[in-house]
Amino acid sequence: MPLALVTGAARANSIAAGVVPRLVNDGWQVATSDLADADYPCDLSTPTGPHELVAAVVGDHGPISALVLSHAHDVQSGILTTTAESLDRHMAVNARASLLLIAAFARQVPADGGAVVAFTSDHTTGNLPYGASKAALDRIVISAARELGPVGVSANVVNPGPVDTGWIDDDLRTVLIPAHPLGRLGTPADIAAVVAFLLSREGRWVSGQLLHADGGFSARF
Repeated sequence: MPLALVTGAARANSIAAGVVPRLVNDGWQVATSDLADADYPCDLSTPTGPHELVAAVVGDHGPISALVLSHAHDVQSGILTTTAESLDRHMAVNARASLLLIAAFARQVPADGGAVVAFTSDHTTGNLPYGASKAALDRIVISAARELGPVGVSANVVNPGPVDTGWIDDDLRTVLIPAHPLGRLGTPADIAAVVAFLLSREGRWVSGQLLHADGGFSARF
């Protein structure tokens, strides 16, 4: 049974919480991590946390075949209100930790290869440090597709658009739903299906892509 590591999986209604049962149903063994309330509590803001997490999972379960990066640090601010400390933490968690996790994953990947999927965002104005760190993540993952392809690793970034995970209030819902081509918001199950495909043998030919898996929401621009 292949092993997948899913980060950022503690919150009950998160995208990761939708991915985990889908992967289990597809025959994966799944290990989860978060700051707390997961199989492997881990502080990814530290330089050593990513390596320690991968080492612990491999030590307990053996080689990891899939890495799903769903962790994130998100505190809204703009140009005039973002502190150096806030920007550094966003970059440490969302970008640096992702790079180090991918590197640790690649060093232990099984002989038959593996797959990386990370979640990104279009946020910029008003949510600058988050958006900037996610832009860095995009480049890291796309670079991984090129660098790690020779060892059989595919790597993709998924932009899920607005997914109903508890952060959308009624006022925002009334704005988003009429703007959506399908007339509804995305769900964790929608995104889980995309992730399951990208991690599958059939899906690994897709690599080095930033995919808008948002039901056509981004097509409004």
